[in-house]
Amino acid sequence: MNKEILIYHRLNDIQIAVTTDGSLSEIYFENPEKEKSLGNIYLGRVTKILTGINAAFVDIGTDQDAFLHFSDIDETLETKHLQKQNQIKNESKNKNKNRKPSEEDISNDEEPILDETDTEDNIENEISNEALRIQGKATIIKSEASFHTKSSGEISLNLSEGQFILVQIIREAYSNKGVRVTTKIGIPGRYIVLFPFSKNIGISKKIINSKERVRLKKIARSHFPKDFGFIIRTESENKSDDDITNDCNEIISIWNEIKQKISNATSPKVVYQDMELAKSVVRDHFNSSIKRLITNSNKLYKEITHYLSKNSKKLAEKVELYQGNLPIFEFFGIQKEIDRIYQSRVSLKNGGYVIFDRTEAMTVVDVNSGRTKEKEQENLSFMTNSEAAREISKQIRLRDIGGIILIDFIDMQNDAHRRRIFYEMKREMALDRAKVVVFPLTQLCLMQITRQRINQNAEEKTMDLCPICEGTGRVQSKFITFNTIENWIKKFVISNQENRLILFINPSLAEYITSGDDITNLNKLMIKYGIKISLRITTKLTTNKFKFYSIRQQKDITADYL
Repeated sequence: MNKEILIYHRLNDIQIAVTTDGSLSEIYFENPEKEKSLGNIYLGRVTKILTGINAAFVDIGTDQDAFLHFSDIDETLETKHLQKQNQIKNESKNKNKNRKPSEEDISNDEEPILDETDTEDNIENEISNEALRIQGKATIIKSEASFHTKSSGEISLNLSEGQFILVQIIREAYSNKGVRVTTKIGIPGRYIVLFPFSKNIGISKKIINSKERVRLKKIARSHFPKDFGFIIRTESENKSDDDITNDCNEIISIWNEIKQKISNATSPKVVYQDMELAKSVVRDHFNSSIKRLITNSNKLYKEITHYLSKNSKKLAEKVELYQGNLPIFEFFGIQKEIDRIYQSRVSLKNGGYVIFDRTEAMTVVDVNSGRTKEKEQENLSFMTNSEAAREISKQIRLRDIGGIILIDFIDMQNDAHRRRIFYEMKREMALDRAKVVVFPLTQLCLMQITRQRINQNAEEKTMDLCPICEGTGRVQSKFITFNTIENWIKKFVISNQENRLILFINPSLAEYITSGDDITNLNKLMIKYGIKISLRITTKLTTNKFKFYSIRQQKDITADYL
């Protein structure tokens, strides 16, 4: 497979696409009007403890309190484990008491083998005085919360209203729900992830070479501090001791900076912000399986090559600067695929189509066939469903749809056909980085899927509530329309010497275009492309529409460069 990463830098945002054999397979983008918070670490204050739902709400200094489920609390805040867990631990200790440590052991404790995408949920943490000091702000408060688990029984928590704790965002806010946080802090590097409140070592499951696993464990035993926990990521495979050790030292220095900020804090605040989108994608996804990384930004090109030159010189050689005239996504032929992400209807090659409809509780997907002959109904239904399964799995990834997904496939009478669609969907969804569970089709050809929700989906990021229908529908976000205007101008200046235009837009869009801190978005466009644009405001156009009028030609030329 030929995989490439394309980074498109525009005036107001960055979009990153991953292609496989020229076809769009992943896309990452942010709304510049909404600050990225996933992975950020905050010093928060507990405001409410609701034992009825096994959760607490934490003030992290933002407009809305964060949601902290008791299962997302690490053991440094657990004050009492009842008999069931103690019995499990004692049995484990007795079982391993006389076992001689093997070459693969880093400590006398059994090590978990973790996938790099796992959180610390599967790591058995040890209570650390350092962690307790940070999490409790030098106080041990009488427990007010407890919850029950099947494996550990009843667990009491050292958690009280008004208490300061360190939390990390693990799910972005969506709809009317705030962010979800955890006290199981993890700080990612290129080769390892640091867990400051643990003392265990995990290695990515994707590293299957036993000799390499032994080598990495030796590095951890020799060079990693004993007071922390780590996950050794897939990208560390075959990397030198120095590369991995340097990455470890960089992350520990970040943790020391976080501790310094905590020591001086008197109120909830952010103490660590994850990398910007482009750098985080390079850190987490740019590896030896990627043929090349291409960006249209000279600044990003220099920043990425500088970052990679410190720890991965071979990858730095794969970074290229795109200097073509067309927008980079159009040049590489994926813009139409990106446009389909925002459409409710997606056509299939055989004439069928798929409809995506989002509700408050779930996303509903309807599969429809084109014109078919009655005698071929069963086979054509199966073929359409099979094609739809591949397209739906791809659209779920690209749109980043989380939560419950209900798919209404075309009716099939053949049990073997229903089973094949189920296995095909499972195979396609296995490519997803998020955790996914696929359930078999019912007799009514309905399929249920649950997918881990981490970010806002594409619709939530790029669509605004419609001011006309008062929320019953959605319209394209103003920054997306602004990006379309920029693409139009870019194509216009390539093939036209004219430098004066009139732009007709909706009042709401005009407010956005004429806004800016030091310089307006409109002035940025004119400076960048060397063109004079006069605004004309009209209520006849919606916020996602615009018209360009040529002063020289005395006519509307909008369609010529769309």
